[in-house]
Amino acid sequence: MTQVQRTLVVLKPDSVGRSVVGEIISRFERAGLHIIGMKMISPDKDFFFYHYETIWTMITRHGQKIFDDTVATMMKTPVIAIVLEWVEVVEYVRKIVGSTEPKSAAPGTIRGDYAHMSYGYANGTQIGIPNLVHASGNAEEATHEIKHRFTKQELFEYAPLHSKYTR
Repeated sequence: MTQVQRTLVVLKPDSVGRSVVGEIISRFERAGLHIIGMKMISPDKDFFFYHYETIWTMITRHGQKIFDDTVATMMKTPVIAIVLEWVEVVEYVRKIVGSTEPKSAAPGTIRGDYAHMSYGYANGTQIGIPNLVHASGNAEEATHEIKHRFTKQELFEYAPLHSKYTR
């Protein structure tokens, strides 16, 4: 049975620094997704260690260098964390965002329209790949990521106006 889910989206420093935050958020809103939490934060290295290693096992899978480059990139500016809710939202958000490697992202996706770097170039220049947005990979990951960034009091329950037309 299809169910309403929650997912985490993080607008990374390249989104904030390029001033495309509003355009990115509007894509989620135009798609009918329900924002139930949003805040700007400036996480420290311990915060990112929990996210990238405890939840994602980045160091275990890809090595310390990739982790260090990613954290350095993520700490350049504050980031904006958003919790979206809707039917099968995790998979839908991943489609809107596009492939993790910007060079491979289809036109019309966020990464396909605003980012174009390859993994090879990022690794060769020793930078974290600027792909604008983090989106949870699956429902279980989303649950862990949301709990890591938001308290229950920071998430809001309300009926979106368009929901009365979809029931």
